[in-house]
Amino acid sequence: MIRVFKHYVSHAVILLGIVDFALLILAGELAWDLRIYQIGAGSQPFAERAVAILVFAAIVMTALIGVGSYGAEALRSMRFAVARLLVAVSLGVIGVSLLDFVMQGETFWRSVLLYAMAIAILLLVLNRLILGPMLGTSTFQRSVLVLGAGTRAERIRALARRKGGSFRVAGFIAMNDAEPVVPDARPRGSITDFGRFVDDIGASEVVLALEERRNSLPVKDLLRVKTRGLHVIDFSGFIERETGRVDLDTLNPSWLIFSDGFSSTQFLSSISKRIFDVVVSLLLLVLAFPVLVLFAILIKLESPGPVFYRQTRVGLYGQHFDVVKLRSMRQDAEKDGPKWASENDPRVTRIGRIIRTVRIDEIPQAWSVLKGEMSFVGPRPERPQFVSQLENLLPYYAERHMVKPGITGWAQINYPYGASTEDARQKLEYDLYYAKNYSPFLDLLILLQTVRVVLWPDGAR
Repeated sequence: MIRVFKHYVSHAVILLGIVDFALLILAGELAWDLRIYQIGAGSQPFAERAVAILVFAAIVMTALIGVGSYGAEALRSMRFAVARLLVAVSLGVIGVSLLDFVMQGETFWRSVLLYAMAIAILLLVLNRLILGPMLGTSTFQRSVLVLGAGTRAERIRALARRKGGSFRVAGFIAMNDAEPVVPDARPRGSITDFGRFVDDIGASEVVLALEERRNSLPVKDLLRVKTRGLHVIDFSGFIERETGRVDLDTLNPSWLIFSDGFSSTQFLSSISKRIFDVVVSLLLLVLAFPVLVLFAILIKLESPGPVFYRQTRVGLYGQHFDVVKLRSMRQDAEKDGPKWASENDPRVTRIGRIIRTVRIDEIPQAWSVLKGEMSFVGPRPERPQFVSQLENLLPYYAERHMVKPGITGWAQINYPYGASTEDARQKLEYDLYYAKNYSPFLDLLILLQTVRVVLWPDGAR
């Protein structure tokens, strides 16, 4: 994988994205040439339309990222990939049309966009038919040697078995006499020359997956492979890179302290994030005002009670604040006290189910963003009653409050809506990854991927 602004992206995804972008430029040029030929106009130099074609490619590329065309499922399933491509290209063409309308230009004729849309879909599908089967092969996979044969090593084996994975296991080495969980692990004592063994199996990376590191760290072996140019990584760092989560089962304070990250308070990043929040929250509140008025009337007609629902949440550094949402439940939904939301929750009204599915109930939270209590991107703020419970049950739960909470976040785009302690644990692992690896690039990626969550609202409650 390649680390882009502290976020890990696989080589296969980067290659696929580069080829897609080139094909989108080609689609724009072919569409233009086809239209010129059709109307019998004279040839024009490419420079006159280069900007328009690049804008077309950039907008469609943004849509491809937003709908999840480079996610794991899209790389594994051709059917899934084609569905995402159709939606992405359609959204991209709509975006180009709106841009052309706002700028009152004649950069793209409607017929050119229609041709570009058809050609782009054809080229992108062909790219996945040709390049797709190669992405999960050893050509794009790192060869990993695992030091350890216990439960951690078995977890790495399970990750390696995923279709389209970014690594393959070259071998397991049992570093002690304990009964191995991985049956085919090779005993360390049977290897006389460790450096040569690493060369023979063609490993490019060594993962330290020992169950107990105290007094058992293989320092000589690690020095030998490190000086041979191999990358050495501990188990927690490896899991973080491969899953996009910070693994709570193996996390310890020293790893958090000495690992790089947790730089969300950097001055320039904080200033740019705040400027973005203020500008976008103002625009969103203004543009969404008619929609809010419409659903406010529908909510009032369906059930008695206030249109907006105020709820106390825990924010930055554990401070309490009130979020405002469109009411999606009955007025007496919590007469027996706070409860986790559940699937097909009977407390949710018919209009409430609609606005939750398309996330319209979240729009008023832009007011909290404007005031500085929230950001657009960050861990979802939880209720004080649940925070007290979760801090007692989950280690490092309080650390998620070291960054400003958000309307959307890394956990929201990677994990379904949480409704239990186990769900909260899974989402905490994603929240800690976000807090540790925050950058404006990751914020942008999350905002784009939120489009996928809105279009395909799996788990929305």
